Amino acid sequence: MDYDVAVVGGGPGGYVAAIRAAQLGASVLLVEKAKLGGVCLNRGCIPTKTLLASAEKWRELQRCSEFGLTADKIGFDFRLVRSRMQQVVVQMRKGIEQLMKSNAIEVLAGTASLLAPDRLCIQTEQGEKIHTARKIIVATGSSPVGLPVPGGDLPQVINSDQLLALDEVPKRLVVIGAGAVGVEFAAIFQAFGCEVTVVEMLPVILPNIDGELSKRMALLLRKQGIKLLANTRVTGVEAADSGVVVTVADEAGSRAIEADKVLVAIGRRPVVEDLGLEAAGVAYTCKGILINEKMETNVAGVYAIGDVTGGYMWAHAASAAGLAAAENACGRESAVDFRAVPGCIYTTPEVATVGLTEQEALAQGKTCKVSKFPFAANGKAVSMGETDGLVKIVAEAQTGQVLGMHILGAHASDLIMEGVLAIQNGLPAHAIAGTIHPHPSLAETIMECAHGVDGPMLHQVRSRL
Repeated sequence: MDYDVAVVGGGPGGYVAAIRAAQLGASVLLVEKAKLGGVCLNRGCIPTKTLLASAEKWRELQRCSEFGLTADKIGFDFRLVRSRMQQVVVQMRKGIEQLMKSNAIEVLAGTASLLAPDRLCIQTEQGEKIHTARKIIVATGSSPVGLPVPGGDLPQVINSDQLLALDEVPKRLVVIGAGAVGVEFAAIFQAFGCEVTVVEMLPVILPNIDGELSKRMALLLRKQGIKLLANTRVTGVEAADSGVVVTVADEAGSRAIEADKVLVAIGRRPVVEDLGLEAAGVAYTCKGILINEKMETNVAGVYAIGDVTGGYMWAHAASAAGLAAAENACGRESAVDFRAVPGCIYTTPEVATVGLTEQEALAQGKTCKVSKFPFAANGKAVSMGETDGLVKIVAEAQTGQVLGMHILGAHASDLIMEGVLAIQNGLPAHAIAGTIHPHPSLAETIMECAHGVDGPMLHQVRSRL
């Protein structure tokens, strides 16, 4: 059967591309080798945030006396926690399945490879099928990178997919890698009573965020009971009677850490193998498929989006790229501006960032103004008992144009949108400061911080000289 558009991969990039193409009147085929929703829905964003929600409620229960409340015989059943996680995933996946039906998108379970720029070979349980499509969008995502040290293949050494499948909380967990994935899982499992050690080969945790927020987050994680070993590399893993022994080394020498499980969270790599890219003439490297701002590959009619391109490995970035690719495939003109892609880390408290960090702005030779406002000076944060954190705005010195916004604090992933809109539209900080914000609200932290770019903040004690 011939289609106008064929999408390979049903994650947040692929299924969004399929929907948009169908909305524009195209006949659409969506090929998915596993489950609709991809890693994000089934083994990433949604299950981890569902676990985090349970972890945060458990933390709140343990802190209830701070709010004048008493609770007896509190506890948790991790099997029930996981059961709810699975229920949420199934519910969301059914929603996507319904979206496919309502948009008349043909969904085929199987593994696809390109035979030509307009032909797909799909291996299904029923056998091999050949389909043609006027345009093809590749959205095959990424997979976890393994641990390249002796013992890295032991059964106790697992990736994030396998960690989510555990029915019990391990007593001791070593997390290798202090990026977003590693730190999120460390925070979740520590909340449920696991003894967590995070090992990071770089000098800081969360190396891709603003340096000041990274330092503050490290202090908070240590305060929560997580052991952080920065500037430390793993040299090997050995089986032991009680689990495994992880050998690590730093400037002081090597030492051994006992653990029940070892989570490898050192990154992800684009899934480009066995896609038939060579047969179709599509250019790619080990870092991903090469594309332009329209999501076009070097081959006319073939597009690539999301993690497989090696760019921003965020679900929302993949969805934005999916919209653009679908519109271009259907004859429209669309491009993605990645200057204002928010990044969110779902710890307690959350971290959210968009645009340039202070370090990046200075490295680019920009003259900047930096303003910071603490959550501890915000009425809503105080009433919530969530006073850890701050908002930081990096602005161009002369114009006040917002170059970056960085938030550490409660609901940072929701608050960051003011920064995204400002950067996307080239707005100055005074546009935020001059906008009436509701009181009491956490959003007032952003307003206050914006005031600080061009003058004094309102709720900040001024020193008298």
